[in-house]
Amino acid sequence: MARKKNKVRATFRKNREVRTRENDLTRSYGDEAAEDHLQGERISGKGDLTRKRTVVGGELIEDEAGEYILPDVDTSVCRPGRVLRVQGLVSIVRDDHGELFSCATRRLLKTLATDQRHVVAAGDHVWFRPEGDGEGIIERVEPRRGLLSRTSRGRRHVLVANVDQIVVVASAAEPRIKPNLIDRFLLTAEKTEIRPVVCINKVDLVEPADLMPLVGVYSQLGYQVLLVSATTGQNIDQLRELLAGRDTVLSGQSGVGKSSLLNVIEPGLGLRVQTVSTESQKGRHTTTTAELFPLASGGHVIDTPGIRQFQLWDVIPEEVPGFFRELRPYVSRCRYPDCTHTHEDFCAVKDAVADGRIDTRRYESFTQIAAGDEA
Repeated sequence: MARKKNKVRATFRKNREVRTRENDLTRSYGDEAAEDHLQGERISGKGDLTRKRTVVGGELIEDEAGEYILPDVDTSVCRPGRVLRVQGLVSIVRDDHGELFSCATRRLLKTLATDQRHVVAAGDHVWFRPEGDGEGIIERVEPRRGLLSRTSRGRRHVLVANVDQIVVVASAAEPRIKPNLIDRFLLTAEKTEIRPVVCINKVDLVEPADLMPLVGVYSQLGYQVLLVSATTGQNIDQLRELLAGRDTVLSGQSGVGKSSLLNVIEPGLGLRVQTVSTESQKGRHTTTTAELFPLASGGHVIDTPGIRQFQLWDVIPEEVPGFFRELRPYVSRCRYPDCTHTHEDFCAVKDAVADGRIDTRRYESFTQIAAGDEA
């Protein structure tokens, strides 16, 4: 006896199905049928207007990206692969044999209700059905881990998926370093349990002693900090060793030299680079989409577009102190259990700042993030 297929009741996007507008209503004006043509139309649990649909063959799962449907796939027809990059409606997928396919996404996946901007992201493990010469259809996205996300237009923008560590790239100069942006990436890494590394590029442009106060603060908190230069090659071998055998995402603001570092680490990539604007001292967007590259030493690295604003996803003010390593020991010592650590009396966090046990700049970064300001 054949096994009965699973049936899952799922929520789809609003207005998933477009009704054809009738174009002959004026001709039948005054007709009794025309007057009552909408009278029998109802929004209920069934029918064309409902947002609920029954998906046959699949299961409802929940991972770091939220709750969604995992459809059944025919493994005799479909192949496993990994998404290298997403370009509009097309995802470039590499299968287990290294062959590349330009894939569209199955309509079922695109129309399921979700808080994500895009269904597929660089780094996703997928099942796809080859169609034609070098083309295919993504049938299923496997459960994710290690997500780097931000808020974009009120929705979740998954930059990359399935990474082991994040290298937060900043520049010592041209453009100037933004510690608050680094703190936002570190907070996201703490929340998603991705191993963070702070990498400061272009150290050949400044005196190393000028960076020691910032480096010292992060090092004392247990974060690994690398001072590198893509121009002189300083500490590039150490960075290359750090990436070997791991899936890593490089992220940071525009112009800090992420693509330049990858060109030095993995000769032959030939990633396009540009200089920093002399007028604004801001980086020009060179990398336009996140892209995954295999490394000769094993593992993968994902180059991401430069980010000028990094608005945190799914972080409420009350949980921000728990993501700052130096604030955690003092949070429970405040007199008031609902202390915001900003203006209250008898606040252990503020006392620690006054006594020099917590860095003042990091505390200011905490207050800005807790207030909901964008970087």
